[in-house]
Amino acid sequence: MTVEFLTAGLGLVILLIAGDTLVKGAVNLSLRLGLPALIVSLTVVAFGTSAPELLIAIDSVLEDVPGLALGNVVGSNTANVLMVLGVPAILATMHTSMCNSRRDYLIMIASTVLFIGLCFTGALTWIHGLILLAALFIILGRSFREALAHRAAGKEAEEEEVEGADANLPGWRIAVYLVLGLIGLPVGADLLVKSSVTIAEAYNVSDTVIGLTLVAIGTSLPELATTVMAALRRHADVALGNVIGSNMFNLLAITGIATLVGPIPVPPEFLRFDLWVMLAASLIMIPFVFMRQDITRIWGIGLTAIYGVYLVFVLI
Repeated sequence: MTVEFLTAGLGLVILLIAGDTLVKGAVNLSLRLGLPALIVSLTVVAFGTSAPELLIAIDSVLEDVPGLALGNVVGSNTANVLMVLGVPAILATMHTSMCNSRRDYLIMIASTVLFIGLCFTGALTWIHGLILLAALFIILGRSFREALAHRAAGKEAEEEEVEGADANLPGWRIAVYLVLGLIGLPVGADLLVKSSVTIAEAYNVSDTVIGLTLVAIGTSLPELATTVMAALRRHADVALGNVIGSNMFNLLAITGIATLVGPIPVPPEFLRFDLWVMLAASLIMIPFVFMRQDITRIWGIGLTAIYGVYLVFVLI
């Protein structure tokens, strides 16, 4: 069984590295082709950084373990709030009282409520997927219009750089990044999904539990790393934006696209417990968004402890 855990770890590492190289290649290719940095930021970077979760979801459905896909989305959103905000706050207070993320947060809550509502209608099918993707396109459309309006008004800093952009990156390296990313993502997803299924069978737990724990924590590591650096650099807005954007994208894009590949059943335990934990975790952010509360070390310890209790409850 040690081999299976090592294989799962290898698959996760390949996924994370491949996702990062794909983002670098796609961003620089898009800018070389003349696409505005604004458009690249809102589309290429957003989709690219979620590529590991997307490939896991698609591969899970194709391998007939759709519970892994659903568990990954719900588990990642819970981990993004409790772990990704909690652990960095233990290292350094995040001054979220200075941030203005109310509207984006409300959109995230609306996306969460929509997702939960759809889960109560039965298995998630392509019809549900189209609804989720339609909501995503509406949100992206609003972002495009607002960003373009800011640019037209001269409010956008021209020197702002796109994540992963490198003006000196040669063409052959862009090609290598793209090839490695496109090859590595399906390979890593396949390794992680198949080894996770074997682990689930060996320990007599469901694939949804593996998705909620092992896979969810693994795919939340990039967000955790980003938030830790943001906390240490006192960029609380980056930390909050990272969590809000990731959660919204997981629900609308990852689930939406995965349902186009095949239906995703919703286990009864999700309707009774896990979906509500995800919603409760999202609502925990209210003091940081609306009440000018900083995420202090005490908050960090509390959030991390709650996540630990949740993991124990899921696994027992």
